Amino acid sequence: MPERERKLAEVVTREQGRLKNFIRKWVVDEADVEDVLQDVFYELVKAQRLMTPFQQVSAWLYRVAWNRITDLFRKRRSEALRLNPFDKPLGDEAQTLEEWLPSGDAGPEAAYARRVLLEELDAALDELPQEQRVVFIAHELEGLSFKELSEQTGVAVNTLLSRKHYAVLHPRQRLRAIYEEYVHV
Repeated sequence: MPERERKLAEVVTREQGRLKNFIRKWVVDEADVEDVLQDVFYELVKAQRLMTPFQQVSAWLYRVAWNRITDLFRKRRSEALRLNPFDKPLGDEAQTLEEWLPSGDAGPEAAYARRVLLEELDAALDELPQEQRVVFIAHELEGLSFKELSEQTGVAVNTLLSRKHYAVLHPRQRLRAIYEEYVHV
């Protein structure tokens, strides 16, 4: 076995367990964990073939893993935006985002306003600090309880509740301004 391939196999063997545990902290579905892990090692093989120099292979692997986890969250968020128009309450508040959205059946202007609001929500979520965004997506879009999320991440439930509270405020403020601009013209 050539030296580069032997070193690559050593890295995979050494990092696989820790990397998988890191991914499990953020990703619930075991099949998704395996997919992310496979993507990370695929990127490593690809980088090795391109002779990409690494100073810290472990750090690079974790950065790639985090990017793949973020991609997975974005994909899930996009699917949830398409399939579930926010009929769940946000946090402890009774009002839902669905109540803010005009009906898609109310004509072309309402459908356009609805699309703009959903695009703004997606952009608002991208603007959140990472910790808040992860809690929002895990709780609202993936349906995890705060207890489950706490067990997976090791973060206290009260901390997760606080992050979720702040995560809800920004998109609501942003959507309120857009809503008033398009709907209450």
